[in-house]
Amino acid sequence: MDTGHSNIEGRGPAVLSVSSIILAIATLFVIFRMISRGAIVKRISPDDYLMLVAWLLTFGMTFAVCWGTRYGLGRHEVDVPDAWQSTLKKADYAFSVLYNPALMATKTSILMFYLTLSQTNRTFRWATIATLVVVNAGGLALTFLNIFQCRPVGAVFATPLPDSAKCTDIVIIYLTSAPLNIITDLAILFLPMPILTGMRLPKKQKIILIITFSFGIFVAAVDVVRIAYLQEASQTRLAEIQSESGDSGSSTQDTDFSWYASLSFMWSVLEVNVGVCCACVPALKPLVSRFIPQMLRDRGDVTEKSGTFSLRDQTADMANAHRIPSVISIPDGVDADAHTHASPSREQAEDDGPMGMMDFLTTPEMSEFPSRLDRTQTALTNTTRHTAPDSPAFFDFVNMQGKKSMLHMTNRESVFPISMVTILFFIWGFEYGLLDVLNQQFQRVSHMTAGQTTSIHSAYFIGYFLGPWLVGNWALHHWGFKACYSVGLSIYACGTLIFWPSAVLTSYPAYLITNIIVGIGLSVLETSANPFIALCGPPEYAEIRLNLSQGVQAIGTVVAPLIANRAFFRENLNAPSLVSTQYAYLGIALFTIALAVAYHYVPLPEATQDELEDAAERLDSAHKASLGRVPVIWVILSLAALSQFCYVGAQEVVGTTFSGYMAEVVSPDWNEANFNAVGHTLFALSRFIAAGLNLFIKPRYLLLAFYIGTILFSALAMHLSGKTGLTMLLLTYFFEGPLFALIFAQGLRGMGRHTKFASVVITSAISGGAVFSPISNHLALNGKGPQYALIVAAVVFGFGTLMPIGLSASPALARVVDPVSSKEASERPSSTSSRASRALSFLNIGKKEQPDGEASGSVEFRERKASA
Repeated sequence: MDTGHSNIEGRGPAVLSVSSIILAIATLFVIFRMISRGAIVKRISPDDYLMLVAWLLTFGMTFAVCWGTRYGLGRHEVDVPDAWQSTLKKADYAFSVLYNPALMATKTSILMFYLTLSQTNRTFRWATIATLVVVNAGGLALTFLNIFQCRPVGAVFATPLPDSAKCTDIVIIYLTSAPLNIITDLAILFLPMPILTGMRLPKKQKIILIITFSFGIFVAAVDVVRIAYLQEASQTRLAEIQSESGDSGSSTQDTDFSWYASLSFMWSVLEVNVGVCCACVPALKPLVSRFIPQMLRDRGDVTEKSGTFSLRDQTADMANAHRIPSVISIPDGVDADAHTHASPSREQAEDDGPMGMMDFLTTPEMSEFPSRLDRTQTALTNTTRHTAPDSPAFFDFVNMQGKKSMLHMTNRESVFPISMVTILFFIWGFEYGLLDVLNQQFQRVSHMTAGQTTSIHSAYFIGYFLGPWLVGNWALHHWGFKACYSVGLSIYACGTLIFWPSAVLTSYPAYLITNIIVGIGLSVLETSANPFIALCGPPEYAEIRLNLSQGVQAIGTVVAPLIANRAFFRENLNAPSLVSTQYAYLGIALFTIALAVAYHYVPLPEATQDELEDAAERLDSAHKASLGRVPVIWVILSLAALSQFCYVGAQEVVGTTFSGYMAEVVSPDWNEANFNAVGHTLFALSRFIAAGLNLFIKPRYLLLAFYIGTILFSALAMHLSGKTGLTMLLLTYFFEGPLFALIFAQGLRGMGRHTKFASVVITSAISGGAVFSPISNHLALNGKGPQYALIVAAVVFGFGTLMPIGLSASPALARVVDPVSSKEASERPSSTSSRASRALSFLNIGKKEQPDGEASGSVEFRERKASA
């Protein structure tokens, strides 16, 4: 070594110390794990062998970084002797090649362990398998990308870099892989939580169990810190390259790689080693139980608690997988219930041999994630087909009768669930507003063509076509309304995280994918949230509830651009100005994931297919009528899908034309963002106004009136200019507002057991936003101007009026979509209540409601009368 350079200060000593210490700690965790599983549990599983492989890869990766610090890693390039360059580059290359395999082996070990937790919970197992596929497919792809980071491969060791060689900056590769790491880290963290939180355990043991499986949060935290250093390194490199004379073939030596990448490497070492430690924590429980049992059990706790039910299959799976003697196999010919109640004493259990790590996972809750949705007791007692209700389930002298269906809730009872779902409306409105501002900034920074700009906008709505059919339909029918919230939010968070590599690479294809994934996530959310609001409570107020919730969503779209324009962006249109927004979107993604987890535990009502069919039943059987040979409900659904397709398409035409209209028709000096905010404020306000008008005016009439308003004012905006034209365009926003809720709620009426399918169809029709805005933009950019482009909006709005016109022209259709209260449905068809009484009924939420038995009495009477 060149001793003349041995005393130069740098980051090397800190990197060496931290890397060595964390490797030593990870090694101890692996040793303790093998002692626990080999000496106490007396069983070495495949996940243990994978952990040994992960440790070997981690050791090699960490050693490469430590070795690199001896040859200049952590110093400025000018302080690294030429004789060290070859060894330093070999160490850097070894680290980069081993990093992803080490992560991959660690996560694979954890997921293989997860597969032993339950053999009966299909949702958990398939989710685990899917995560396993993503981890290994992504890990292999990134590994090969690191191996072939230079073409030819040998160029990675050359100093200086040959002119014929092409290399990808390793820091950029790490940044582009960051979303995959975070997504899989969070998936591994939250996958077992529904099962663990559902276990019937003493409080202390349950807390310890959840904490044990929650150590993965530290890996995610380290990954976020690592990303911050990678981001700093990337921006430093970008600034140095921009300061050069335009030489695109700058080598790592030219850009001080050994200095700015050293802390990034150190945090990468921390990430992998902390992952190994966290993966070993659950396996240490038998060791702790043997030597420090007081940590896991309070004095007086018994090993098992008898109950009034037999153990679930899942318990036996866990016991068998981890050699748990407290769960004894039931011999053939022996009564299961009798065998279950014959629980061994605590002394017998403790003397029954070595305990597995899951020895207290013996009595899980009886409510795992459902493979199908069973009908609630409310519906069973309110139908002629189920006049004799099933016997309620009892659990240790507590009546565990099913929750009340959303379809039978009163106004007062529906306030809490509607409020919780309306929060989601605000969040996706806020996040859509941020996405729109980000799209505009990305387009300016990357100097996109008009065609690329339009395609990014359309990509979002393509996601709205794909999401309901690929994900929303299956999740809604198999898991129910609430599950779609968590699924949709999770997909949305994944799309938001992918913005990171899109901004780093300023990649147009990556940005297209980001918008499609975001659209898929939000469409799954809307597939469930819109019908939930429409169905939760008295049916006559469906349009009112949905317009109020959609009004809150519109407020989010107003607030978000104002915050984004003032807080995130500056006037400089360069790559770093876009990259700096990644932290905001990383925060949004993490918040969305936390929200998805939280909504899994929010108590929200459900509605099964049979309950939806029962709720659609009417004395006059209006929903069973036909037009010719076509049932009226399918005619209504077709009209709703067409109207929704046209409405969203025309709305997007107005939205995408607004900027050009302001610049060419009004005045280029006026602040576009401020007037755009005014338009969206009018959009939100009209939804609240329409909700009030719905108390007195039938929804189909309101729908026609607001459609006429959009056609009239968009046509006037085509022919007027200046302030007057702008006023007409803003009034178009006002009349657009209530259309969505009016179309959606009326499209669901009378659908019965097909209600969920109808929601999928109407939600996928939102994809109209991908069709008409490219047409209008083409007209605007080919000499016609933004005013002429508005003709597309006026024409498409006109096609949307086919729904209200068709509903009003056909009495059979009108009888289905006109709001009818439960009381009216139970009386003769000619009996109607006054509009004033309907308004007072909705506003009378604060008064004390009748007990459940009395509240459902009218429905029971209706069913008995219908059968008389």
